[in-house]
Amino acid sequence: MNLTSIIRPIFNGRLRAIDQYASHAESIQRGVLERLLHVAADTEWGHHYHYDAISSYEEFAQKVPINTYEELKSYIDRMRHGERNLLWPGWVKWYAKSSGTTNDKSKFIPVSAAGLHDTHYRGGTDVVALYLRNNPVSRLFDGKALILGGSHSPNYNVAGSLVGDLSAILIENINPLVNMVRVPSKKIALLSDFEEKRDRIAEIAIKKHVTNISGVPSWMMAVINRMLEITGKQYLDEIWPDLEVFFHGGVAFTPYRDQYHRLIRSTKMHYMETYNASEGFFGVQNDPSDAAMLLMIDYGVFYEFIPLEELGKPNPVVLPLWEVETGKNYAIVISTSCGLWRYQIGDTVRFTSTSPYKFIISGRTKSFINAFGEELIVDNAEKGLHEACRQTGAEVNEYTAAPVFMNSEGKCRHQWVIEFQREPADIEQFATILDQALQQINSDYEAKRHKNITLQRLEIIKAKPGLFNEWLKRKGKLGGQHKVPRLSNNRTIIDEVLKINAEMV
Repeated sequence: MNLTSIIRPIFNGRLRAIDQYASHAESIQRGVLERLLHVAADTEWGHHYHYDAISSYEEFAQKVPINTYEELKSYIDRMRHGERNLLWPGWVKWYAKSSGTTNDKSKFIPVSAAGLHDTHYRGGTDVVALYLRNNPVSRLFDGKALILGGSHSPNYNVAGSLVGDLSAILIENINPLVNMVRVPSKKIALLSDFEEKRDRIAEIAIKKHVTNISGVPSWMMAVINRMLEITGKQYLDEIWPDLEVFFHGGVAFTPYRDQYHRLIRSTKMHYMETYNASEGFFGVQNDPSDAAMLLMIDYGVFYEFIPLEELGKPNPVVLPLWEVETGKNYAIVISTSCGLWRYQIGDTVRFTSTSPYKFIISGRTKSFINAFGEELIVDNAEKGLHEACRQTGAEVNEYTAAPVFMNSEGKCRHQWVIEFQREPADIEQFATILDQALQQINSDYEAKRHKNITLQRLEIIKAKPGLFNEWLKRKGKLGGQHKVPRLSNNRTIIDEVLKINAEMV
């Protein structure tokens, strides 16, 4: 019996709704905002900004300020201590501990019951719906799903309240029916020690008939490598011959793509990127031939965008979705059913289409190097590394980069610490190719590199195996959704990494 063919019609209703994105985006988004304002009108925040009197997006944008975590932190801390009806109605009992922060302070993102169901879980459902549309012969539900998650812990002393990785919160609250088709058990999935969890998942998963996997590429690769070690196999499809798709997100897939292709030979294997964060579920790769993701506009999320050149200004230009243009970089601003209002999440995107709205993640507002006017963003770095790997046959596991400021001779450069899965034969050649690729991709970087006047050629320092995992471990961020910051405009992170690298044998 083909269980997938029986389940497939359940998703058709969502496909019809998603198809409306191309022609009704503005009305859909205005409707989302109207619902959010109506539901939150009787909260402390809603009273302060007179939500009951706001009748349009234009009024909302005029009355409510743009916020960062710092502006909402006092409200969130009160919510974590059990206060109700502050940013969102009722009691919000789950908090996602954010990843990717460049300092030691963690952010605690509220995850309401409404946010769980109308954003995060709906995103998971839609991923499957779009995958099944693109793959009519799929046997997805004829096997198990391996879903990786983080861990959680009690929130203060508030009974029933939890704080931890978003993935752990999702697993904790998942529909019991889903537990019937996923591995590992909740008990193992939520273990706090990642290395123990990796080993136990690997031991269990090799015995299961797995057809699909979901998680962060770096952490999933750690589990896969452990499975191959245990079994002595060379390829993952020797263990799971019917594996057909990897639903991935959390970090850019580009540095890992070649590794997955090398370990999974199956011609029926698919890769589908998602954009899910602690703050919400925002995008899905709906076309396998197009790397851009479809913006999911009928969830509990209202979107606005700040042109990159406006960031940092006292009163930046802020655009609703229906005013964005293709080819430009924007910082994302969201208002959500979790109580985040005009909140800057720290990511930047570039739209490739406006009918429907499709985008790529171009970087982080705090993950860039602009020490010398070069304006290097993560998207540039990923493309440059891809080209260097293509030409040299290298594979990159993890990396971080930062500026080296002027020495006594006035010389400056970028310094990269790279952990290779497969090293290039000549590290200097790799550095040269990467440097040349960045010049081709980024005209500002090219200008600063002209005749070595401002910038010298970049420097690569080879990381010892396991360096970045060790850094994450020391930060208490190993596993879950935590990831290595790629680019930094200061040397705080890279100096920590280099110190550990020097200590490792």
